[in-house]
Amino acid sequence: MFKRVIAFLALLWLSVTAAWAQYDLDHFYYSGRQLLIDGKYAQAIERFNVLSRLDSTVYEAYFFRGIAKYNLGDFVGAQRDFDRTLHFNPIYTPAYHYRAIALSRIGKYDLALKDLEEAVDLRPSYTDLYFSRGVTYFLSQQFEKAVQDFNTFIRKSPREANAYLNRGACYLYLKDTVRALEDYNKAISLNRYDPEGYVRRSRVYAMQDRTGDAIEDLDTALRIDSTNTFAFFNRAILKYDRKDISGALDDLNRVLEEEPGNALTLYNRALIYSQVGDYRAALDDYDRVININPNNVLAYFNRAAVFMELGRYRDAMDDYSQAINLYPDFAKAYMNRSYAKSQLGQYTSAKQDYDIAQKKVREYQALTADSTGKAAFADTTRKYDRLLALDAEFAKKDFDNELLQYRDVDIRLKPLYKVQPADTVSGFSSIAHKFEDEVLDSYIAQSPLAVKFAADGRTHVRDAARVREEVTRRLRTDRSSDNLFARALVEAENNQFNTALVCYDEAIEKSPETFFYYINRGALQAEMIDFISSMENNVQVLTLDNAKTVKTRVQDQVTRSYDYTPAIHDMVKATTLNPAFPYTYYNLGNLYCLSNDLPEAIVQYTRAIDLYPYIGEAFYNRGLVLIYLKDKEKGCIDLSTAGELGIQDAYSVIKKYCKTEEEL
Repeated sequence: MFKRVIAFLALLWLSVTAAWAQYDLDHFYYSGRQLLIDGKYAQAIERFNVLSRLDSTVYEAYFFRGIAKYNLGDFVGAQRDFDRTLHFNPIYTPAYHYRAIALSRIGKYDLALKDLEEAVDLRPSYTDLYFSRGVTYFLSQQFEKAVQDFNTFIRKSPREANAYLNRGACYLYLKDTVRALEDYNKAISLNRYDPEGYVRRSRVYAMQDRTGDAIEDLDTALRIDSTNTFAFFNRAILKYDRKDISGALDDLNRVLEEEPGNALTLYNRALIYSQVGDYRAALDDYDRVININPNNVLAYFNRAAVFMELGRYRDAMDDYSQAINLYPDFAKAYMNRSYAKSQLGQYTSAKQDYDIAQKKVREYQALTADSTGKAAFADTTRKYDRLLALDAEFAKKDFDNELLQYRDVDIRLKPLYKVQPADTVSGFSSIAHKFEDEVLDSYIAQSPLAVKFAADGRTHVRDAARVREEVTRRLRTDRSSDNLFARALVEAENNQFNTALVCYDEAIEKSPETFFYYINRGALQAEMIDFISSMENNVQVLTLDNAKTVKTRVQDQVTRSYDYTPAIHDMVKATTLNPAFPYTYYNLGNLYCLSNDLPEAIVQYTRAIDLYPYIGEAFYNRGLVLIYLKDKEKGCIDLSTAGELGIQDAYSVIKKYCKTEEEL
C-alpha cells in the first residue's frame, strides 16, 4: 500500500527549515536524514534519538524518527512519534498524513480518516493525501468513497500506475469487472515492467473464465520477476483447474522454496498430494499447516480423510473431533467421525454422532439460503477438498488472508546482565545513557582483567590461556575476592562451571556484601541449566505462532523441568544488598520467565524499567511476555521502545507480529 512513503521525503527535505544554533544539532539532523534516505533506518533512529535528547522540542526529530520506525514495520512506535511531532507543531501537515498511514496499518481507520481530513483542510492541494485516504477507505471497506478519492488523485496525477491498480481493486470489490479490467489495462500501459499489473489482471481474466489469458499474464509477470511467489501461487490454482497437476505442484513448490512456512500453499499442496495418493507427503504438509495455525478446521478435516485412506481410524477420529471442537456445527465431521468410530467397533458412540449430524442437517436446511459462517459447516453435501485461493470462502478465517504470512522464527529472551570479560572496556559519550553504580564502576576500573557489565551473552576472550595463567598467578600470592571473582569469570567463559562456582562461593564468603558477586553466581547457575538442557536437546524458546501470540515450544518430544530457585535466590539477595540497582530486577524477570511464572516476570521487568527506563532488553523481554499473555497492544509498544533504545532485533519481531493489515 504505502510504497510512496519514502518517495515523499526528497521533497520534504527542501521544505524543512531549522534554525538551530549548535553545530551538533545540525550534524545529527543531517546525518540522520541521510541515513533515512539510504534506508539505514535503525541507524537513523539512533541519530534522531540523540537530537531529541539534545533538544526535546525539535519536532522534526520525532517526525523523521517516526518515518524510520514505520519503514521498520513499527507502526505503533511511528504513531507515537507523530503524536509528539504534532504536540510541538499542531499544524504540521506531513505528521497528520503519516500518522494516518500508521493508524491505518494497525486497523484504526476512523482515526486515520480523521487525520487525513485534518491534513486535507490544511493543504487541500496536496495530491498524495487523496491517494492515502483512498487506500484507507479501501482498507475500511468503504469502496465507493475510495473510488472518489482515487478519481481526484488521478485527475491531478494521471500517470501514476499505482492509483489505477488501487482503483481497479475497488471496482473488483464492487463487482464491476469491466471497470476493474480497464484500470488494470491502464496501469500496465503506464508501467509495463511492473508484474503487479499482470498479476491483478490475471485474476479478472480468471473470474471471466479466460484461463488462457490469465496464465499468459502470470507468465509475463514471472518473466519480469522470476521470484514473484504471488504469481506462482495464482498460476498453480489455474493449472490445477486445467488438470495440470504436475504443473500446479511445480508452481507451489516454487512458492515454498521462497517461503517454506507459507501455510496456504502447504495446505493446497497437501490437498493435491492426497488426491494423487501421496499420503505421506500430504500428512507432512498438513502437520506443518496445523503447527502454523492450530485452529485451522479444514486442515484437521482433510488430514482425517488421509488417515481414513490409510486405515488409521483412531487418528482420523481424533482429527474429526478437533474439527468439531473448533466448529461444533460441522455436520460432515460428525458424519465422518461416526464412520471412523464404527470401524473401531464403537457402534453406540457412532450412532450418537450420526444422530447429531442429522440434527445439524435439519437445522441447516431451516436456515435461509444466504446464511454463511457456521451454517456452511452443517451442509453435508458440500466438499472441502478444493484448493483455496486468497479470496476463497475460508481463506480469511483459517489463514488470516495472508499469502506470505509465516516463517518459523525462534524468539529468544535477551540474556542476563552480568560482569563478563571484555577485550576492551566500552567508552560512553556525554549524551549516551549509562547507569552508574559506584561499587560496580570501581571494580570495573581496577579489575585484574578487562571486564564490562552487559547482556551480550557468551563472549570470546582473546588470549584466554594467557589471561587464565595471569589470574591464576595472582591467586597464588593474593587470594582476594576480586582475584577469585576474576578467575570465576575466566572459567565460566570456558564452560568450567564447577570451578567457576567454587570461585564465586569463596569470593562471596570473603566479601558477602558485594552485590554483583551474587548477580554473577546467579547468572552462572542459570547458564549451567541452559547448558545441560541444550545437551539434552530440550531447550525452551519463545516462538510466535500464526495467531501472532507467543508460545513456548520445546524442541524435543520428552520435556523436563529445571529448577532456577538457586539462581533466583542469588538475584533476590543482590536486590537486598543494592535495591536501587535495576539490572538485578531485569535478571529476575528472565529467571521467572524461564520458570514459567510470567506474571512475576512482568513485575520484575517493570521494576527494572521504573528504576532506569533505558534498559532496552527489559522492554524487549517484557514485550514478548505481554504478547504471550495476549496483551498485544502493550507488548508491541514495549518492543517499539526497545527498538528506540537500540535493540534492533525488536524490529524484525514487530514487522512480523505487530501489524494487523497487509498492503493494498
